[in-house]
Amino acid sequence: MKKRTKEILSRLDNAYGTEHRCYLNHNNAWQLLIAVILSAQCTDARVNIVTKDLFQKYSTLERFAAADIEEMEQDIRSIGFYHNKARNIILCARKLIEEFGGEVPRSLEDLTSLPGVGRKTANVIRGNVYNDPSVVVDTHVKRISKRLGLTQEEDPEKVEYDLMKALPKDHWILYNIQIITLGRTICTARSPKCSECFLSDLCKAEDKRKKKAEK
Repeated sequence: MKKRTKEILSRLDNAYGTEHRCYLNHNNAWQLLIAVILSAQCTDARVNIVTKDLFQKYSTLERFAAADIEEMEQDIRSIGFYHNKARNIILCARKLIEEFGGEVPRSLEDLTSLPGVGRKTANVIRGNVYNDPSVVVDTHVKRISKRLGLTQEEDPEKVEYDLMKALPKDHWILYNIQIITLGRTICTARSPKCSECFLSDLCKAEDKRKKKAEK
């Protein structure tokens, strides 16, 4: 591992700890799967508000599978793209029951065969449910990894492969958790607080280079 990458991870560990935690509230694997499907282009806080009532109303996977789509749309209406998400959740629940015996599968291939499940969602499940080393590329990870010079790619899957090469396996899941915190508090998308960032001297962001050139 490169010395610079090792220093980045060391500082992240010191700032945010090394505890593996999930920001989406859930009691089992299929609840987490549904929560992650709902979380696309939506905050975890909003998803947790919605799933608090949703998981009480649909207390079993079978109830999700038998749900009326229009009613489901109303149940999750406050979340973006609720038409597609309602449809995918119902179809996903049905496929889990019909093809996987009601269990959330472990392999990337099986997970991505489920409606509404892409690589990001699959890797969240693999990492949080099965503890399989997985790199989760969300908007925070993609943006900040580019700023740190760990990737130059735009496509999330290519970013994932770059990070798999750059990061040790024991930090694959942890890196996502830490970067989400950094992205929400310091390295925000619209106005990163570079003066407050403990990684500022290691950052390779273009806007930082421009500021240095202007001085």
